[in-house]
Amino acid sequence: MDGFSTEQTTAILESLAAQVTGFDAARITANGIHMAKWGIADTIGVALAGVPEACTQILLKTPGVGDGPGACLVFGTGRRTSALDATFINGTASHALDFDDFSNILGGHQSVPLVAPLFALAEDRRLTGRQVIDAYVVGLEVEHRFARAVHPHHYDKGWHPTATLGIFGTVAAAAHALGSDAKSTATAFAIAASLASGIKANFGTMTKPLHVGQSARCGLLALYLAERGFDANLQAMEHHQGFLNVFNGAGTFDTAPLTGEWTDPLDIELPSLGLKQFACCGSTHHAIFGALSLAAEEDIDPKQIRKIDIGTHARRLRHTNTPFPKSVLQAKFSVQYAVARALNDRAVGLDAFSEGAYDAPEITRLLDLTTAAPLPESGPVTGIWDAEVAVTLADGRRFSRQVMNMVGRDAANPMSRDELKAKFMDCACRILDAAPAGRAFEGLMDLENQDDMAALIGLLAA
Repeated sequence: MDGFSTEQTTAILESLAAQVTGFDAARITANGIHMAKWGIADTIGVALAGVPEACTQILLKTPGVGDGPGACLVFGTGRRTSALDATFINGTASHALDFDDFSNILGGHQSVPLVAPLFALAEDRRLTGRQVIDAYVVGLEVEHRFARAVHPHHYDKGWHPTATLGIFGTVAAAAHALGSDAKSTATAFAIAASLASGIKANFGTMTKPLHVGQSARCGLLALYLAERGFDANLQAMEHHQGFLNVFNGAGTFDTAPLTGEWTDPLDIELPSLGLKQFACCGSTHHAIFGALSLAAEEDIDPKQIRKIDIGTHARRLRHTNTPFPKSVLQAKFSVQYAVARALNDRAVGLDAFSEGAYDAPEITRLLDLTTAAPLPESGPVTGIWDAEVAVTLADGRRFSRQVMNMVGRDAANPMSRDELKAKFMDCACRILDAAPAGRAFEGLMDLENQDDMAALIGLLAA
């Protein structure tokens, strides 16, 4: 990568802010609106499912969090608070189950940095559904710009891109939603550069979803501050001690994606944006599909299994190699557990990630028989989203399945509307009655025509 050109005269963040504030929503096609609605609806569903989780409940009981007055709903409760606190709590809940959508380009979850702050602003500033969609698309585009600028080094170094890059998506989405000017938007980006954080060492703990809530809150806070005259160094990206050099390092980034024109088509239409079918790390999903295929097509009796071999790309295995998980969150980052569940249950539902499920005797027996290793560097199965699962039975027979380039339920393997609704209802009905949950889903599917977001969001109250 070329790094930053010393001949560049306009600060990167000023150029980016001009793109954000000058974005023409007419660029968003009907398919782009459709994709945005599905990402938003999916995120609302998993956020509701995340409300009963310990990380969300602890936030709700923490003094000073969500205690202040405001118009913004804390999803799945009757509590209303400020836009900042609603963003913090709802953002954390939306990532609590690790069930939210994800992007191969971002190397993380594209919607959770955007939906909680936009829904808070929708109530606080009376936004329409179409304004939310437009802002969501802008936020996603900016997330991808940053990802193209800093990956793969940023990801491999150990940063959590959903938070460290998602915060800039939050700023962009909020700025577009509120009609901020270019100067305030550039300043907000610069403030956010100092507020970005999140390390992958905390994957498998409550702190991972906290990354999302905190980064979304900080992104919105950065814009609020900038609009009121707070200042920051507009060269906070390219400065020798700025974001790019500190978070990545010299020679490991490319500034061109941050200042280029909008893509055509927009990234919202990319086929690699994936919805999750399973409530665990996306880096385990291709192995789960392989195991489910094996179990069903070969009619495997889990009691007859004597050996399980899993191969995934080294980049995927780095944070999913948890042979014997000891908590729900560790189970979500265990490819061994996910495959064992798939082979044993022929399904991997929400109940697979309930307290104690990882200690079930039939599962621990399979974990004792499981080996996970990086895929070989040469051969037919080598891609970063490839997997191979093999099972050896008591009678010596060995069956295997290869899954190639499977990034969740993306355009190559899309969810149907019925499947999306089933997931939404399964999630939402952990905290809501079925009738309002169903009405909320239908409203989200018609989001571009919602002039009164307050009525729609009201359906998300317990």
